[in-house]
Amino acid sequence: MRSLLQRGLAGLTLAAVIAGAPLGALAQEAAAPAAPVAEAPAEAPVAAEPVEAAAPAEAPAEEEAPAEVNAGDTAWMLTSTALVLMMTIPGLALFYGGMVRRKNVIATVAQCFAITCLMSVVWMIAGYSLAFSENGSSALQPYVGGLGNLFLGGVAFDGVSGSIPEYLFVVFQMTFFVITPALIVGAFAERMKFSAMLLFMTLWSLIVYAPVCHWVWGGGFLSEHGVLDFAGGTVVHINAGVAGLVCALVLGRRRGYGTENMAPHNLVLTMIGASLLWVGWFGFNAGSAVGANALAAVAMLNTQVATAAAGLTWMFIEWFERKKPGMLGLASGAVAGLVAITPAAGFVDPQGALIIGIAGGAAAYFGAVWLKRMLKYDDSLDVFGVHGIAGIVGAVLTGALVSATVAGEETATGASVVAQFLGILGTIAWCAVATFGILMICKFTTGLRISEEGEVEGLDIASHGETLHEH
Repeated sequence: MRSLLQRGLAGLTLAAVIAGAPLGALAQEAAAPAAPVAEAPAEAPVAAEPVEAAAPAEAPAEEEAPAEVNAGDTAWMLTSTALVLMMTIPGLALFYGGMVRRKNVIATVAQCFAITCLMSVVWMIAGYSLAFSENGSSALQPYVGGLGNLFLGGVAFDGVSGSIPEYLFVVFQMTFFVITPALIVGAFAERMKFSAMLLFMTLWSLIVYAPVCHWVWGGGFLSEHGVLDFAGGTVVHINAGVAGLVCALVLGRRRGYGTENMAPHNLVLTMIGASLLWVGWFGFNAGSAVGANALAAVAMLNTQVATAAAGLTWMFIEWFERKKPGMLGLASGAVAGLVAITPAAGFVDPQGALIIGIAGGAAAYFGAVWLKRMLKYDDSLDVFGVHGIAGIVGAVLTGALVSATVAGEETATGASVVAQFLGILGTIAWCAVATFGILMICKFTTGLRISEEGEVEGLDIASHGETLHEH
């Protein structure tokens, strides 16, 4: 009897400890009905039941620890965001501004600056939501985000994305949203109306960029099918390149194209712009690791290797063909390398980056020089030739050169050139059709081209009433 009572009290005591009840109070309650305990030996196993239930209840609390902001990652991503913004202003503005004729310099840099302002607001209002929020419709979720984050509603001040503040992720992605449409400017440079440009960029960013971004980075169907794009080869460069080609074809050639001298007015500006793009691209590619870690380091190294290799490749091809190496070719080749390595920066090793750089530089030379000459279209500053062609080459080679050491065994095993091709084709198809439709909307509302007199006079005066001082 005494032994049975002791075992019962011991079982109740153990249950109380596990359940968190005050031990003294439980002992007092158990002592009062001591006699009934002896009459009900089945009570002993009852005390063991909370032991089995309580043990697994403790585990999820440790596994579901709330995400925390990492100071080092946050510092790097703040820096990366500033670097990517610098790529558009002043980097791209100077790169393009140096390549146009003198009478269109102010108009070209004004377009880049205005797009930076416009896209920042559009992203805050609707772009982020369409790219990264969950769509309430399961049928639409693979293709476009929802409206839950319009005006950044639902994005909390203390929200965390990975190991950085969610607000920081928003503004980092905003800089990609800014530069992608700005790249298209080079295709229709020196002939598009400023009002048409603003309307086109607003519609294009929401109808083309945001959905494609969702397809790849927002949980859409391309990511589900294994398409790899580390920092924007498909989302940014193929997208912008195809849109630029459609714009060039729909607007037609510049007046005097092929008969008048349309040489760049200041290659020093172009070189400075290319240099700023190169430095800023470290934020673009290494920043896409979204942390200060080994992945960011290899992405930075790969970016440097591929860019240098592409610049040299373009230079030597041009040297062989034209007997002299040019500054414009060297800068264009470097940009082609930056474009080509973008989708692969965090998936390949430096040896793969070298191959991608050489291939990207050669392919972009073909696109910007031979292809444009053969088909006789006027892609003013070679947006399709450099960004479209090098972006396609980089995307395909990403699937072929993935390193298990860098990307992990699972990613390397799942990588597929076929999946990369499908992603490229899907992006080209949607971008081309949607871009054409948007241009038609602009044509019948604002009109597309500046007047013939304004084009001859120059867009600086015709569109902005400003001009560079004469020397």
